[in-house]
Amino acid sequence: MANIKSAKKRILVTEIRTAKNKAIKSRVKTYIKKVELAISQNDKAAANEALTVAISEISKAANKGVYHKNTAARKVSRLTKAVNAMA
Repeated sequence: MANIKSAKKRILVTEIRTAKNKAIKSRVKTYIKKVELAISQNDKAAANEALTVAISEISKAANKGVYHKNTAARKVSRLTKAVNAMA
């Protein structure tokens, strides 16, 4: 355990940031699952709606630095590709 005051503060700040990042990642995963569920049910309209929301959430996460911009772009690209491939 840290003895220095600044080190103790860093530990607390790290825990807070970790919790926030975890919540954001979880939120993104939830929206991705909603898109994938709509795709598996062959519901094009629902998939498009869910995709719009998912893209927004992924972009927010990338802007906050939770995801690297290329990771965010890859996730968006794969989701969009999957929705567009629907019959």
